[in-house]
Amino acid sequence: MSRSIHTLTIPSSTRFLEDVRRFVEQHALEADFAAKDVGELKIAVDEACANVIEHAYKGDDSHNIDVDVIVRPDRFTVRIRDEGESFSQNTYQEPDIFDFARQGKAGGFGVQIMRRLMDHVEYRAKGRSNECSLTKYR
Repeated sequence: MSRSIHTLTIPSSTRFLEDVRRFVEQHALEADFAAKDVGELKIAVDEACANVIEHAYKGDDSHNIDVDVIVRPDRFTVRIRDEGESFSQNTYQEPDIFDFARQGKAGGFGVQIMRRLMDHVEYRAKGRSNECSLTKYR
C-alpha cells in the first residue's frame, strides 16, 4: 500500500494555526478529498493544535508542535506531536453543552468536536512525547 508523509513544525503559538490549516488543506485537496471533508479536517486539526498550545504547553510558545500528514489510498491521517503535559483520556469527561450554556462558559469542546468530525481519534503518550492522530477515511 503506497503512502506519502509530509511534515510541518510550528512554534506552539496560535499565530501559526493558519499555517497548519493551509498545510492540511493543501495535502487533503491534492489527495482528492471532498471540500466537506477538507473543512472538517481543518477544524479538527485546528482544535487539536490549539489544545496542545493551551493545555500541554500552557501558552508557552518556546516549544514546537510537529504535524505529520499521512496520505494513504483509503485514508488521510494527521498526526500531531508535542512534548508538553499529557492529556489523560481516563480522566476526561465530555462537557455538557447545556450546562456550559447556562453558566455562560465558552470553549471546552475541542475533544468533542474532533471526535464528531473525524472517523478515528487516538491519543498516545510515549515517554516525553504525546501524539494525537486524527483520521478521515474515504
